[in-house]
Amino acid sequence: MHRTSFSAYICKLTFVALVSALPAHAQPPSVAALPIDGEPPEIDGRLTEAIWQQAPAATGFVQRQPDEGAPASLPTEVRFLLAPDALYVGARMASDDPASIQAPISRRDNDAEADVLLVSLDTYRDRRTAYTFGITAGGVRIDRFHPEDRESADASFDPVWEARAHVGPDGWTAEMRIPYSQLRFLDQPEQSWGLNVVRFVPARNERSMWVLVPRQETGWSSRFGELTGIRGLRQGRRIELLPYAAGDAQRLGTPQPDNPFFEEEDLQGRVGADFKMGLGSSFTLEGTVNPDFGQVEADPAVVNLSAFEIFFPERRPFFTERAQLLRGSGPAYFYSRRIGAPPVGRIDADYADVPEETAILGAAKLTGRLASGTSLGGLFAVTDREHARTWDAATGAFGRQLLSPYSGFLVLRAQQEVGRSASTVGASFTGVVRDLDAAEPATDLLTEEAWAGGLDWLLRLADDIYELSGHAGFSQVAGSEAAILRLQRSSARYFQRPDADHVELDPLRTSLSGYTGRLALDKVSGKHWLWTTALSAYSPELEINDAGRLATTDYVFGYGNLRYRQTEPGPLLRDYQVGLSSENQYNFDGTRTFTALRTDSELTWKSFWTTAFTGWVDLRSQSDRSTRGGPLMGTGQAWVTWLSFASNPGRSTRGSGSVFYGENELGERTVELSGGVSFRPSPRWQLVLEPVWFDSTQPRQFVTSRENGPSATYGRRYVFSFIDRHEVALRTRLNLAVTPDLSFELYAEPFAASGDFYRFGELPAAGSRDLRFYGTDGTTAEEREDGSLLVTDGADSFVLPDRDFDLRSFRSNAVLRWEWRPGSTLFLVWQQDRFGELTRGESVRPDALADVFDPAADQRFVVKVSYWIPWG
Repeated sequence: MHRTSFSAYICKLTFVALVSALPAHAQPPSVAALPIDGEPPEIDGRLTEAIWQQAPAATGFVQRQPDEGAPASLPTEVRFLLAPDALYVGARMASDDPASIQAPISRRDNDAEADVLLVSLDTYRDRRTAYTFGITAGGVRIDRFHPEDRESADASFDPVWEARAHVGPDGWTAEMRIPYSQLRFLDQPEQSWGLNVVRFVPARNERSMWVLVPRQETGWSSRFGELTGIRGLRQGRRIELLPYAAGDAQRLGTPQPDNPFFEEEDLQGRVGADFKMGLGSSFTLEGTVNPDFGQVEADPAVVNLSAFEIFFPERRPFFTERAQLLRGSGPAYFYSRRIGAPPVGRIDADYADVPEETAILGAAKLTGRLASGTSLGGLFAVTDREHARTWDAATGAFGRQLLSPYSGFLVLRAQQEVGRSASTVGASFTGVVRDLDAAEPATDLLTEEAWAGGLDWLLRLADDIYELSGHAGFSQVAGSEAAILRLQRSSARYFQRPDADHVELDPLRTSLSGYTGRLALDKVSGKHWLWTTALSAYSPELEINDAGRLATTDYVFGYGNLRYRQTEPGPLLRDYQVGLSSENQYNFDGTRTFTALRTDSELTWKSFWTTAFTGWVDLRSQSDRSTRGGPLMGTGQAWVTWLSFASNPGRSTRGSGSVFYGENELGERTVELSGGVSFRPSPRWQLVLEPVWFDSTQPRQFVTSRENGPSATYGRRYVFSFIDRHEVALRTRLNLAVTPDLSFELYAEPFAASGDFYRFGELPAAGSRDLRFYGTDGTTAEEREDGSLLVTDGADSFVLPDRDFDLRSFRSNAVLRWEWRPGSTLFLVWQQDRFGELTRGESVRPDALADVFDPAADQRFVVKVSYWIPWG
């Protein structure tokens, strides 16, 4: 009996010791919202009402930076009041040195260099999504939406709410009013929301949290505390109407005396409206009729010498807001700039009046979440028929040519949360249908139907330490023989490649069907070691560019990465990480088209400056894209380095810079210098300068392909040249914020570029990485007066036109934005565009930017006013 009791005692001690050694999962903190039935507090940022002192306070903030886990150096108190129509937030941020509080005034969502308070709410309590409402000491509002369990967020979220801040002798205070109509939550009589609060003090580079989310761990809303006491919420009808009226005047600077469509000045007016309507407490229907995007910033100037499309970011508000709810983690099935894009039809005339964009007749978007953890999103848009007016100089006849037909776009997205760790399984689907007429030329360029979609998943394993992710998708496009032939020959696939055994060009096909897949396993949490391994494939016939974004297909890509990080401060560094990775790519013919070995590092110094370095080696391989539809071509081994730095992000004057240098064994050399400096001469003014200098020698610039080539290249000549390219640009932003609701922003980009083509030659045999240069090996090359090159090779001779260029461009966008009442905005916009080509001269230098004002300017003036009408 004594022996049994002793054994039981030992077992008990062992069990207690084991349990004590397990990681402790403390109960998350909570704070209660205080219901109020009387008069709510005035939103003036001062916390003078007595009811603020009656509400419980969220306190006890903990540093995330610079000393993770240490108590915050300055006290913070945040309280919550529950009114019948809105949640009120009151916060007091103490300071022992009020003069150090940084309170610049900027446009909404710009919290750089400012003391900031952020309140994040997981209103569904799904431990995955969250809203963030914030304010700076200068009174600038910040609002963001977290579509997944990560701190990174969607800044396009633009609700109508109020906030004010006040700087006093003991620190600063803030008040917020967040209407329930701007939130989505479950329809339950009593509920609790996830809650976290973050304070940033730039003078100390201190980031503190009410609930600490360690830097070495992933997650955001899954680690929140709780806001309790939420009862009897009502959202009302949740109907919002935003009508607008706009007018613009355009003046073209370059006369075109022979063009019958040229109008030096043009005046236009238009009206339209956006609307939002709540469907229950969790879903929102948004729509737009005749949307206007006149205030949108212009795209940057680029010189594209490749065969691939350049994809610019979306800036149109209707498409940016909640866009992440329509995108999965797989391929880019939905690229919103396809809707309303410039028409793509061919023009067969001497002169034509071509629309700059395709008119959007209407669009609607539905997003929301069910109590079961299912998120749903959908978008439908219809674009108008667009015609070009044409004129034939020989006959003097005017005509009309269809460029794009009526088109319908459909985007659907569903995502289901699985398990306690909020793993997800999602499905995406897109469709495009066009009303094509076989007699119209546009039929040769556009598909009649395009469908794409697939499944994606993110499974969190072992207490969120590992993630198993991936996707599996399909595409199906159908159209005329000419349209499908164009897709087969496009730069995405090049089915006409003569040495490809796995694909075949078929001019009689009227459809393409493709697939894609990816599987990855990542270790995403841990004190030091992280790693990733992934394998993905895109079949040759995959085509998602009608509604989505895809550069190339026909490859299997393998990736592996091993990373070591240190988040605890040391004698010199606050934190650092170092990584090694390997990338390998093969086409479906089994040809290795790319191999790279990389190393990268990122250091944060004690001064809060950061330094990053990347270096890699590209090994020899075979390119199935360089000849643009021809045979394989060898690529040389390359060496690349990239070094960047950034100054202390909390300072009012900040700077960054980077140096890129690369070369390869074939004679390539590329140098790119870029940087950025942000000045704040006063709290209301900000000047940002971003210079770029690019200098490159490319030894294998594709020029053209011609007939009468040798049998070693399948009877065609694939002509290349060396090219010396030089570019210089100075992106400039000047911002003036009179108040957080009245601001002026100027974006200007002077840009100059030149290119000098020389040392022409052709591919001597399929798979070769060398060239047969003209003027050698029995060939002659004679430069003519017009800059062209006459090449003779035996009995064959041909002319290569002069392709040298020397360009100047200036683009600017000046916007005065005034939110004259909540949700209602006045825009005054002045857009200017200058473009010219100079006589061939020397390579551009920085002083070439002085020439960008020589070309005549096309100018546009826009006035737009919108009025927000809430109902219920």
